Amino acid sequence: MVSHRDDPLEDVRGFMKSRILLSAAQLDVFTLLHDGPSSAEVLAGKTQCDLRALTRLLDCLVTFGHVEKAEGIYRLTEKGALFSAKHPESVLPMVLHMAHIWHNWHHLTETVRLGRNPQRRSIVHSGADALAAFIGAMHVVGRNLAQEIAACLDLSPYKRLLDIGGASGTYTIAFLKRQPSLEAVLYDLSDVLPMARERLEAHGLLSRVRLVAGDFYSDPLPSGCDLALLSAIIHQNSPEENVALYRKIRDVLEPGGCLLIRDHIMEPDRTRPAAGALFAINMLVNTEGGDTYTFEEIQAGLTTAGFRKVELLRTGDRMDGLIRAFP
Repeated sequence: MVSHRDDPLEDVRGFMKSRILLSAAQLDVFTLLHDGPSSAEVLAGKTQCDLRALTRLLDCLVTFGHVEKAEGIYRLTEKGALFSAKHPESVLPMVLHMAHIWHNWHHLTETVRLGRNPQRRSIVHSGADALAAFIGAMHVVGRNLAQEIAACLDLSPYKRLLDIGGASGTYTIAFLKRQPSLEAVLYDLSDVLPMARERLEAHGLLSRVRLVAGDFYSDPLPSGCDLALLSAIIHQNSPEENVALYRKIRDVLEPGGCLLIRDHIMEPDRTRPAAGALFAINMLVNTEGGDTYTFEEIQAGLTTAGFRKVELLRTGDRMDGLIRAFP
């Protein structure tokens, strides 16, 4: 007899729990409960949901440990509070981003058959809410890791950072705080820059950063920088797109400058790190040609683009691999 701990269907049913959490986040249940305990009736009114259906959802959140229930009143737990928009360490933006890409994952079987997802919906072109969730999600995963990455680097030789696809400035902030003499150019889409401005202003760093709008696929990159950063960028590109981007960077780097790449760095057998193997599937369903890459693959692309010295600085399981390249 198979014990409960060894239930072969446990992983298969995992999507059910995931979908409940995603829906609760989309309905903003956790934020509403952050304001105080509530009955299902009150929450149904605030969320404009069917009472019976919302009650079943709330009861599942109780079984997950995100909510407590006593005498018909629901109360947020410490675990569930992290899903509230009002928690200082909220993971809600990432949860909402996962809800947005649910559609693309639904078509994985067809994607594997065809090699591409014919039903793919691009996050960038899915509306303001999807873009805001994506940028917020990047901050959730980067707010602590960015400080760790900055701390392991000697930034003293560099004068100006070019943060390409810098989102809301998570890595720019970490680098500038690590090296007080450093200035930065944050380059991203025009719709993203207001989010970056707000975060940089909150950290008192806006005076050290120039915000430049553009699309690195089609527009020229800003010049005048001696340190370029591609943080969680190369995985969304095909090898050919990456070579083209590397060439653009090489052309604008100041003499003596270098390029830093932070991403999953796969082992040659492509099964490690495990998170990178899973993320390759995420890129399969969500991008046209994105993937996770081995050091050798990244090195080959950089060499083709004219970089001569390519170093592997760090490997890890949290998309915290680091590569440095010099033209």
